[in-house]
Amino acid sequence: MNFDLYKKLHEEGLISDTSLAKVKERHDHPLFSVHWELKTLLYLGVMLLSSGLGILIYKNIDTIGHQVILLMIALLSASCFFYCFKRKKTFDREKVKSPDSFFDYILLLGCLSFVSFLGYLQFQYTVFGDHYGLATLIPMLVLYYVAYQFDHQGILGLAITNMAIYMGVAATPKALLSAGTYDDPSLINVYLLLAIILLAVAFLSERYNFKKHFKFNYLHFGVHIGFISLLSGYFFHYEQPSCVLWLLGVFVLAYLLYLDAVKNKSFYFLLLTILYSYFTISSLVIRGLDSMRDNDNIIFGFLYFTLSSIGLVIFLIRLNKKIKEV
Repeated sequence: MNFDLYKKLHEEGLISDTSLAKVKERHDHPLFSVHWELKTLLYLGVMLLSSGLGILIYKNIDTIGHQVILLMIALLSASCFFYCFKRKKTFDREKVKSPDSFFDYILLLGCLSFVSFLGYLQFQYTVFGDHYGLATLIPMLVLYYVAYQFDHQGILGLAITNMAIYMGVAATPKALLSAGTYDDPSLINVYLLLAIILLAVAFLSERYNFKKHFKFNYLHFGVHIGFISLLSGYFFHYEQPSCVLWLLGVFVLAYLLYLDAVKNKSFYFLLLTILYSYFTISSLVIRGLDSMRDNDNIIFGFLYFTLSSIGLVIFLIRLNKKIKEV
């Protein structure tokens, strides 16, 4: 708010003393936005409501009955979707804003209820039989449709996770590492395929300007899964000449992501790319130090990690400044 402009207007008699006093008060005591605090509370409210209903059902399952529980979940999901379809805006290739503050959270609750309904139905009555792929394919397709139809990035994250489950893998970095992915070549290949699909969709979304703001979601999952799967392949073939190909894949992916991050001024993806690259280079250094004598490799290893850590921090700081200046 330009208070000097209002003062000049007051001097010229265009605004009254009362109006100037109100402007001065707002200038001296600016309003504090609680937008993100409210959105966080609403998101936590949806999560707590879903968890609370689950606990309530679990503790009273014998008295309530499975059919009643399924009916309750179905009614909740249907009510949420009915509200959202009534309030939704026309589909557009560009980003579409939500009709109101509660819309996104009601839609999220509807999707979580729908997934819970299908999961409960399969667990209790095995409606899909042994066709577990069908039990994950249906919610995946529904979640993708809802994410694009209502322009909801949170639900897109659920859809991507469901796609990973459909392919028989986990989608989070922690799950990738805890599952021992690097010990199973078939899983490594599936993870790599998933990463290629996600990265391809990310860049195609931007290339053809079709919900290009969804690129972040695809890229977020694709970067982590891609680097971890390539590094897992490298360590699995550690003693074989083919490990060079996996290593080459890491650096090619890092180079492409680096160019894209600089182009879009994204420090987050730049940070991920550099950290994964640093980890890869460090593994090569350790491999080289392993061939040295015990005392020498400890000394050189200590020097390497000390100096490289300092250099990495300085490099990231300068790179951040460079991105802001571009």
